[in-house]
Amino acid sequence: MTYRILVENAEITGFHCDVLVLKYAQGFHGADRRVANLIYPEDAHLRIRPRPNDYTLLPSNQKLAAPRVLFVGVPSLSEFDYEQIRMFSKRSLEILSRELPQTTHVAMTIHGVGYGLDERESFLAQIAGVLDAFQRWLVPTGLQRITFVERDAERAARLKTLLDENLSTSEEGPLTTQIGSPSTLSAGKDSYKKPHVFVAMPFSKEMGDVYRFGIQGPVNASGLLCERVDMATFTGDILTRVRSRIETASLVIADLTGANPNVFLEVGYAWGKDRSTLLLIKATGEELKFDVRGQRIITYESISDLEDKLLADLASLFGNA
Repeated sequence: MTYRILVENAEITGFHCDVLVLKYAQGFHGADRRVANLIYPEDAHLRIRPRPNDYTLLPSNQKLAAPRVLFVGVPSLSEFDYEQIRMFSKRSLEILSRELPQTTHVAMTIHGVGYGLDERESFLAQIAGVLDAFQRWLVPTGLQRITFVERDAERAARLKTLLDENLSTSEEGPLTTQIGSPSTLSAGKDSYKKPHVFVAMPFSKEMGDVYRFGIQGPVNASGLLCERVDMATFTGDILTRVRSRIETASLVIADLTGANPNVFLEVGYAWGKDRSTLLLIKATGEELKFDVRGQRIITYESISDLEDKLLADLASLFGNA
């Protein structure tokens, strides 16, 4: 038996499948909020609220292209890490194997990247959870296809590349034939052992490419996880999350362009915890707002300039991490 695993660039509310699977992280965020509000515009927060390890399976009432939606209860975002993402994927298919065994096509959104987890690691953890379910035969008997739906075209292209790199492929796309065999993916199982870089920078549209191409690319290429915390998206005790990731980071990279006060706060905390820092600033004539003598600093002209300089700097710091 083979099960095809795909990534599609689409809007989840209009994507055709048998069942749409979403998380409920003790509150609504992103795609799950859009879907819930379409089905129950007035009182979604009262009708859909499964606790961790529980779930809500409901019809979409013709408000979505998918006829059914499964909301799986998970911990809040502050605790929804790589391990939890892997467990979420496995549990989702296990629930469907009992509730809707004739399901042929399941769709999911991508988790982790929207609130700062490493894109590669969180996606591979989600894939690994699917493979864990395959190994234990905890999947609907009629299942043929699982699609990960991502509305950002550039991210969807990167995730397709990850699938090609980590699963066997055919002319029709990535698939798994290793049914009954353990997953070889360590993401979600050993993620806590991997060194990570914490990035402090403003969350704005214009800084998105700086992070994606100028910082995340070089960090991942150096063998490190790349994380940041979006204060506009994250809920719960965000300061505790920021502190914990800084305290365990192998390096804190901070882009001081624009003199964002939150970035300064995170740099100060990193120094207080004796974490190594690497400061970035775009060459616009802007002066640094505090004394940085003795600190590692990169002044960059463009994103490609930052990418080249950061790759070289990380190589001197970590070698082949």
